[in-house]
Amino acid sequence: MDITLTVNGRQITAAVEPNQLLVTLLRETLGLTGTHIGCDTSQCGACAILVDGRSVKSCTMLAAEAAGATVTTIEGLARNGTLHPMQQAFHENHGLQCGFCTPGMVMCAVDLVSVNADPSEAEVRDWLKGNICRCTGYQNIVKAIRAGAAALRSA
Repeated sequence: MDITLTVNGRQITAAVEPNQLLVTLLRETLGLTGTHIGCDTSQCGACAILVDGRSVKSCTMLAAEAAGATVTTIEGLARNGTLHPMQQAFHENHGLQCGFCTPGMVMCAVDLVSVNADPSEAEVRDWLKGNICRCTGYQNIVKAIRAGAAALRSA
C-alpha cells in the first residue's frame, strides 16, 4: 500500500507492507539511520521519534499508522546547520557516551519540554523510564535535558 506522510518537513509517499514497522521505513527506505534499533520490543527507547509532536517508539508502530502524520527524526531537529537547543545541551553537558541511545533520549526530551517547560530532575528521570542507557549513569543526560529546557525557555 502507498502512504503519504511528512518526514522532517518533507512530504513523502512510500510503498509499505501492512506489517512494516515505521523504524524500517525510516532507516531502510528513507536512509534516516539516526533512529536506532536497539531491542525491537519497545524497551530501550533508541528508536524514539516524534509523531505529530509526541514521542513514539518507532519499533512498535506500523508505518501504515503514520499515514498523514508529521514525523520528526533526530536528523530533522537541526536547522540550517545549527543544532537544536536540546542537541546542543547534550553536547555541552556530555549527555552521551557511546551515543547509541542519544537520538531516542533527545527526541523524548524534546517531547518532555513541550509539555513541561521546566522539568525537575525527578520529572526528567520519570519521563525517561522507557529509555535505557548502558554507559552514562544518566546524571549528565538529566543535566543536559534540564539545560536544554532552560535554553528553549530563553529562546
